[in-house]
Amino acid sequence: MSPTPTPAPQPVSPAPRLGYGTNGLTDLRLDDALALLADLGYDGVGLTLDHMHLDPLAPDLAARTARVARRLDTLGLGVTVETGARYVLDPRRKHGPSLLDPDPDARATRTGLLLRAVRVAADLGAHAVHCFSGVDPQPAHPDDAWKRLAEALTPVLEAATAARVPLAVEPEPGHLLATLDDFHHLRRLLGDPDPALLGLTLDIGHCQCLEAQAPADCVRAAAPWLHHVQIEDMRRGVHEHLPLGEGEIDFPPVLAALAELTAAGYPGLTVVELPRHSHDGPELARTSLSFLRDRLTPGEAPC
Repeated sequence: MSPTPTPAPQPVSPAPRLGYGTNGLTDLRLDDALALLADLGYDGVGLTLDHMHLDPLAPDLAARTARVARRLDTLGLGVTVETGARYVLDPRRKHGPSLLDPDPDARATRTGLLLRAVRVAADLGAHAVHCFSGVDPQPAHPDDAWKRLAEALTPVLEAATAARVPLAVEPEPGHLLATLDDFHHLRRLLGDPDPALLGLTLDIGHCQCLEAQAPADCVRAAAPWLHHVQIEDMRRGVHEHLPLGEGEIDFPPVLAALAELTAAGYPGLTVVELPRHSHDGPELARTSLSFLRDRLTPGEAPC
């Protein structure tokens, strides 16, 4: 009797490359935060430019960026540059001024911040620069707001294209650009740029909060434009970033969809986004990584 053939080993799908956002580690110095994430085993970091972490408005930005680039390289961490700091431009207005501000000088201030972020991202070798639209201050006139958004982003997109750093726009609940459909509206207004130049930051919690599709289906629908992914737990209809396991998201299908994305060549990060939990940031960084790794489906081994 001939021996029973040994089954061929099944290919192992690459797991998503996991990171943690520095906006959830604001009680730590940046160098300490980066060391913590590397020690825990993260693949990268979502670096929010803010007064406590690589302040984009302080002197000697290029020299400070070069030091961070060397530190990231030493630690083996990838990076995406995020621009969602609450009060980095205006100490009295959260996320103000925005790209939608009726005052052209105010809009230019936000555009200027994004242009600095593009330079920082290029110097860091970042996967992408993240941004969002902001809240429409004149909701009775949405066409005007969309026009302001497109005009304010045009020089940023031009700079990002020249620097070869993708621009990744995030749909944000409550903002003018709140959904995946809204992103495609902006893309059309900007003349349908190459997805390699203008793409998406997809927040998995935001998908749970307000998209019609399930989060895993949002990942697949957004795949051609994805340059950055944020992840946390959330409940339907409530925009509150929750630690993983405290909301309503079914994570194994989401992680499977992200593994498909990685296998198809997505080079970016999936970054835990808990900006209101810095008081417990080091512990949540540890437990979040364990939570996600425990829910990787069989055959999706950490890289």
